[in-house]
Amino acid sequence: MTNTESPTNIDPILIVEDEPKLSALLRDYLQQSGFKTCCIEHGDEVLPWLQNHRAELILLDLMLPGTDGYTICRTVRESSDTPIVMITAKVEEIDRLLGLELGADDYICKPFSPREVVARIKAILRRYHRNPADLSRPIDIDHEKMQVKINQQLITLTTIEFHLLKTLMKEPGRIFSRDHLMDLIYSDGRVVSDRTVDSHIKKLRKKINEASPDQEYIRSVYGAGYKLEY
Repeated sequence: MTNTESPTNIDPILIVEDEPKLSALLRDYLQQSGFKTCCIEHGDEVLPWLQNHRAELILLDLMLPGTDGYTICRTVRESSDTPIVMITAKVEEIDRLLGLELGADDYICKPFSPREVVARIKAILRRYHRNPADLSRPIDIDHEKMQVKINQQLITLTTIEFHLLKTLMKEPGRIFSRDHLMDLIYSDGRVVSDRTVDSHIKKLRKKINEASPDQEYIRSVYGAGYKLEY
């Protein structure tokens, strides 16, 4: 494992890639854009590293020696909301869907442009990082701490409720079908009914409404699903 840093941000972008030349290329482009980086080449080293360090984002190759990228992604998602971008030479649709259902935020196929990777990372981090513009929003979500404030009032959510709200907040106004939401919150493939999602949404709405009784943020769209509106 090699660790190369620049002083411009607190936590590094963790590059998990077993091809040294590709890892070094990504490292150089990220550092030129002001990111700190850490590079890991063996899959077995990733989870132990994450137990003792925090990453701003994880660039995760799927085909690794030792623990594979799918397993790493699934394990990270059990306890962390750290953004994950999967990188692979596989282009089959089943791999793409599986990667995203495991909780990845984006998916990049080799060969790729390093500039495109940096652009995607910046776009993902803009969604995850709070900035002054976010302070005017009635819903304030802290992805690292998995905390949500409604009008500056902290509300307590279950993990599933948090991920539901996070998903809806990524694209305000977009209608998410029940099937899509079920795929996102139950990535282990278990079979659940539409009523399960409805139940979680109902509880989430109740908690939000208790903090903001005059505004309904999560709306039902008959026959289609749910959307969030500010």
